[in-house]
Amino acid sequence: MKIKAAVVDKQGAEFKLRDDIELAEMQDDDIQVHMVATGVCHSDEALRKGDATIAYPIVLGHEGSGIVEKVGSHVQNFKPGDHVVLSFYACGNCENCLKGVPTQCLHYGANNLSGVRPDGTAHFTENGEKVADMFDQSSFTTTTVVRERNAVKVPDDLDLRKLGPLGCGYVTGSGTVLNTLQPRPGDTIAVFGTGAVGLAAMMAGKISGCTKVIAVDIVDDRLALAKELGATDTINSKTEDPVAAIKALTNGHGVNFAVDTTGVTQVMESSIKALAQGGVSACIAVTAHHIDVDTWNDLCVDDKSVIGVNMGDSIPQIDIPRLIEFYRQGMFDFDKTEKFYKFDQINEANADSISGKTIKPVLVIDPEYQPGK
Repeated sequence: MKIKAAVVDKQGAEFKLRDDIELAEMQDDDIQVHMVATGVCHSDEALRKGDATIAYPIVLGHEGSGIVEKVGSHVQNFKPGDHVVLSFYACGNCENCLKGVPTQCLHYGANNLSGVRPDGTAHFTENGEKVADMFDQSSFTTTTVVRERNAVKVPDDLDLRKLGPLGCGYVTGSGTVLNTLQPRPGDTIAVFGTGAVGLAAMMAGKISGCTKVIAVDIVDDRLALAKELGATDTINSKTEDPVAAIKALTNGHGVNFAVDTTGVTQVMESSIKALAQGGVSACIAVTAHHIDVDTWNDLCVDDKSVIGVNMGDSIPQIDIPRLIEFYRQGMFDFDKTEKFYKFDQINEANADSISGKTIKPVLVIDPEYQPGK
């Protein structure tokens, strides 16, 4: 079938909406999803401009939400009409998947960032030529076909337009705290960068019982929102030294945990310097920037650690329903970061994401969708 999709023809090119993209035939473990909405993520921009190796032309997007239209003969957990959020694909059969860590799937790169389906065939074609995909999903489309393992069923009484970013940005930030760092009640945490990922990490710190949840940014409006969403303290690092300010807020000790979502060299290094003895900094931004660490003085003397975390070490089928329950209880108000755009405003939405004008742009692909119906 032919669908409409936003295509990037070459590295650095703008998105172009085209209605002649051919969608692959379904396979036995596939589900066909009518797309309602999708978040716009900084990872989409990283691939658009070529920060990571990928094929072009490509259909990006990996924070999709929609309604199941068809299911393959081997699909067990979904039926037409189900509401779903889409996330990354893990094979489920390798050693790491069987250990319960699908973000470390031994085939993660091949399955999510190779531009083709797990079996090597194309998700999309145009005039007989392959068009690459992203995350075995590509949500910048009116319809897509994904594996059953890409999808998470969500309650149909919630607004699907809001839920797509749970599949990447929100589960990445919150999962880094809840799954990886695992602070205990009474611990302290600083989050550098208050975009969607950072605010999700910050809210997870509050949920975990951290007594100090410190948000660091250079935009006062974002810091005000961080305060509204649960930050105990905010620091504008444009006007004050964040390391000194964090030490002052923690009786000179520093924080037990830090999360950097900026990918900026100086900021990542500050996240390490702001740690208390035995502290851990998770640097999780998609970035080409490096950090300069004095192994002995920056790490060994105070027994500090720096780690990377992929997708919040999440199991989407467990973590996304958990975040929805937090949301229902008023503990994870992720939708306060979102702004809706029409599908044909994709380049404007992406520009607003890059500039920071909008924390989490959401493209409404189906304007006829009505929540709760």
